[in-house]
Amino acid sequence: MLFAHLVETSRRVRETSKRLEKTELIASLLRQLPPRQAEIAVAFLSGLTRQGKLGVGYATVRSASGFHGDRSSLTILDVDSRLDELARVSGPGSERRRREILADALSRATAEEADFLVRLIVGELRQGALEGIMLDAIAKASGISPDRVRRAAMMAGGVPAIAAAVFEHGEKGLAQFDLQLFRPVQPMLAGTADDVTEALDDLGEPALEYKFDGARIQVHKSGDQVSIYSRQLNEVGDAIPEVVEAVRCLPAQELILDGEVLSLDPAGRPQPFQVTMRRFGRKLDVERMKAELPMTPFWFDLLYVDGAPLLDQPQSTRFAELQRLAPGKAVVPHLVTGNGDAAEDFLHEALARGHEGIMAKARDSAYAAGARGQSWLKIKRANTLDLVILAAEWGNGRRQGFLSNLHLGARDTEKGGFAMLGKTFKGLTDEMLRWQTAELLKLEIARDRYTVYVEPKIVVEIAFNEIQVSPRYKSGLALRFARVKRYRTDKSAADSDTFQTVQNMAGAIGA
Repeated sequence: MLFAHLVETSRRVRETSKRLEKTELIASLLRQLPPRQAEIAVAFLSGLTRQGKLGVGYATVRSASGFHGDRSSLTILDVDSRLDELARVSGPGSERRRREILADALSRATAEEADFLVRLIVGELRQGALEGIMLDAIAKASGISPDRVRRAAMMAGGVPAIAAAVFEHGEKGLAQFDLQLFRPVQPMLAGTADDVTEALDDLGEPALEYKFDGARIQVHKSGDQVSIYSRQLNEVGDAIPEVVEAVRCLPAQELILDGEVLSLDPAGRPQPFQVTMRRFGRKLDVERMKAELPMTPFWFDLLYVDGAPLLDQPQSTRFAELQRLAPGKAVVPHLVTGNGDAAEDFLHEALARGHEGIMAKARDSAYAAGARGQSWLKIKRANTLDLVILAAEWGNGRRQGFLSNLHLGARDTEKGGFAMLGKTFKGLTDEMLRWQTAELLKLEIARDRYTVYVEPKIVVEIAFNEIQVSPRYKSGLALRFARVKRYRTDKSAADSDTFQTVQNMAGAIGA
């Protein structure tokens, strides 16, 4: 099938707000495709590539962009083949080779196809084909129950992973996606509550737990065989052998655990996230790092034990079984309460011990692998800074036509100008998008295909979790999980926070 048909479907999906219409548009396309192409189409329409990260940035894509074709000639398989080539490029001359591959593909694409492909490659394709809609479309196209398709996607770690099985083998193909030892599943994720009161209002009498800022891990054990998987489902057991040994000592023949590992200082307080992540680098002297930076695991969920999957059991049952198996010091500190004062005290205790905040979990909730819902809520105390907008990037999907991704700067009182601290498009309401687009265009000083650069006059309050070292920006620092709280129309750029303030905060927070 021509790539143009997929791009046209994407455009039509983006332009309608009706869920059923989006579903039918995608399902109609998938019905026309053989299994191999259907798998690729599902990935593309989900804003993903079958190959994962391609190592291609904005600069490479821009340098490769140029002349476009005036008629459609690329097929879906052509595009996937080019992405395979990009994924394989490495070594000397790799940047030049990537540009050549991209230039060849883009020269054969129409302007609309090239725009889709560029946004797909750089990870900016947000078009309205959300995961739930895609799962409904797969179910509709294949004739399989939507519930069965959703469950398989949870176990497989995403939508594209099940597409080939569905379209090649039908419902029988989904059997391979049941919970199995040594095949990791995506972790369950949490929603957010602004405070303890909101969490208790939503969940009643939840289980409260410390919220760590460590490395999320999933551990699979069968006898002496132990595998540890990262949040991205990569095997990382070789990097943290002390955790492997700790799991081997647990009194169960088979199990799957969910938890986090942290680097603790001599006083037992958590070290910054990037310190913990030093244990997961590419080239490690494991024995030396093990001595210098030991990892401490904390478990908070049990998904499987001795032949019995526990995913559908309530959280209270899973946690009770976890307490039976694991040493008390290795289980996350927890409290079951519906009392606001007790919950607030528990939050302050977690913060005082250096942790991010707390989790609140509905005690009757099943484990929804890969899903983010309101049965788990995180409650944190965010840091904030008043920063200046230096530029903004045009949005995609429902944000198309609006300036969305904001470039954030702190006033540098020593060197002059502003120090870049990262970007964010999170936290923006539709009203804020409309307002900032109009106001930023009034301050435009330059632009390229993706970005409008502006006079540094508008101040925005940014909440963030952490300041981390970053080689990506000249400032050397970046905000982690930055999101917009509000515009500070009461402040001028001269009243914004300084880079020196950011450096001091970074030292206090532990960057």
